[in-house]
Amino acid sequence: MPSSSVDSDSLLQHRSFVAFWIARAASSFGFQMLSIVVSWQIYSITGRAFDLGLIGLVQFFPSVALALVAGHVADQFDRRRVVLLGQMVEWLAIAALAWLSLTHHVNEVIILGLIFIISTAKAMEAPSLQSMLPALVPPHLLARAMAANSVSGQAAAMVGPALGGFLYVAGAGVAYSVCAVLYLLSIVMVSRLRYEQAPPRRVPATFKTLFAGISFIRNRPDVLGVISLDLFAVLLGGATALLPIFAHDILHTGPWGLGLLRGAPAVGGLIVGFWLSHRALKRNVGMTMFTAVAGFGVATLVFAFSTSLWLSMLALFALGGFDMISMVIRGALVQLDTPDDMRGRVSAVNSIFINTSNQLGEFESGLMAAWVGAVPAAAIGGVGTLIVVGLWMIGFPALRKRQKLENDVVTP
Repeated sequence: MPSSSVDSDSLLQHRSFVAFWIARAASSFGFQMLSIVVSWQIYSITGRAFDLGLIGLVQFFPSVALALVAGHVADQFDRRRVVLLGQMVEWLAIAALAWLSLTHHVNEVIILGLIFIISTAKAMEAPSLQSMLPALVPPHLLARAMAANSVSGQAAAMVGPALGGFLYVAGAGVAYSVCAVLYLLSIVMVSRLRYEQAPPRRVPATFKTLFAGISFIRNRPDVLGVISLDLFAVLLGGATALLPIFAHDILHTGPWGLGLLRGAPAVGGLIVGFWLSHRALKRNVGMTMFTAVAGFGVATLVFAFSTSLWLSMLALFALGGFDMISMVIRGALVQLDTPDDMRGRVSAVNSIFINTSNQLGEFESGLMAAWVGAVPAAAIGGVGTLIVVGLWMIGFPALRKRQKLENDVVTP
């Protein structure tokens, strides 16, 4: 339950949420720093691009393979303890990376093995972590709380890699040590927050219980509409995977221009997320979500046909902002329409869709670019997003007409 008055409209007055936000920010910054340090260290050791691909593989496999099991665990055990256990394992692995790097006993196999351990712990922790937030703030503040969390995530994505690269100058061991300190701060914050969860009804892990999240989503039209809209919009809107082609061949800019293009969506998302964290979404949330996804498609089209660096940056800035709006609304709708005893499994299914759609979206964009060229591929993605929005508005009329985030009745 929230730690302060339910009637309060200030997120800062909910101390458990503040502790949760600090924990998420610290671990996000630590993970972003870790990602850049690991990739740089492995490449400096081996000089093989293939090993960089292995980093992604050892992270992707656990996130998909363990998602349903992690969702079941989140609904069967104390979520705060699950998160604490996962983060302690991650901290120990990062501390091991720091010690081995400082003592020069590290190699690519050890690094990949420890990253696999970290990824496994994150996969088991993720549904519990995502399911905790609705218990830390009142329902009418959930969207703002999710926006505030997204702001910290965007800031970490923008600043974390640069900070990790700067610290790497002093040595990989130093950079890993700072990551370990950030994770330790996250562990302390999670251990301090007040989190009350109804005693879960223990059931064995069977095929039915593991896939209960899928059954729940299939029987809830609004939840199904939100998650499937996200899946297809991301699949069709992966134009950012083509940024190197646009930067070099179309906009005729160098690495500095590519950096500006890559940063533009994050800046747009950061600004809009900060705005959403201070503004409640009180009405027309369904149409607002569809409009935001349509805006994402239009911004993709503008980017596809732009031949100006600044117009392309503006389009990507808008793309990031529209994506933030739809992401906050989608996330809040899914959490509020799901009973607490199902949130872990539904979050797990949602994370599978997000992970796979991101990966497949980049593959689809690359494949289309190889077939028809980068500009037609991005344009097709933008048009496809608009078509999906139109079809989903027709196919999910209740979602289109939805006025507020909170449902009047939520039953298991």
